[in-house]
Amino acid sequence: MRSVLALVTLVLCAVTCAAQRDYFTPEEVEIIRDTQVVDARINVLTHIIDRRFAALKVDVNAPIFKEIGDWGSAPQGTRLELLIDVKRILQKAVDDVDELALRPNSGLIEDPLTQKKTKSYAEVFPKAVRNLAAAAQRYQPALKAELDKSTDPMEKGAILDSLDLCDEIIVSVAKLPAAPPEPKKTKN
Repeated sequence: MRSVLALVTLVLCAVTCAAQRDYFTPEEVEIIRDTQVVDARINVLTHIIDRRFAALKVDVNAPIFKEIGDWGSAPQGTRLELLIDVKRILQKAVDDVDELALRPNSGLIEDPLTQKKTKSYAEVFPKAVRNLAAAAQRYQPALKAELDKSTDPMEKGAILDSLDLCDEIIVSVAKLPAAPPEPKKTKN
């Protein structure tokens, strides 16, 4: 009897693990795969997070993003699934920036679309971190509002994890060198 119960439990666990939901749509995966330069990839990932907030009908003051290619239909899922997506995609963005930080002497970065070596680590890394921090600052008020509304402990956990990631991202900007001055605009 015990062995039958253990077998049933094992099968149920295997089915649950196999059915774990992917937090990117197939079209988003292709766009991420095509965006290898980290500053552009961070912009793509934050836009993907903005799409999750839009699906939740949560305003995060998302900037206008020029969508290139086929992004597919809007992401689908329960409120909990979309909140977990936000957390996982934020973590992916942090991981991408951390991966670049581990190889700062990698020299020039080749843009796979143009096959040109165009950007150095010194250009790409600070820009990626600052772009991610700007998005994290946009997400914090919305996440705090969602935390106050939520009664589900699972939702609260995902939101708190996302808020922690946002805090870490924002703090990381202080470790960067000063941003270069904005180029002056000239009148034509």
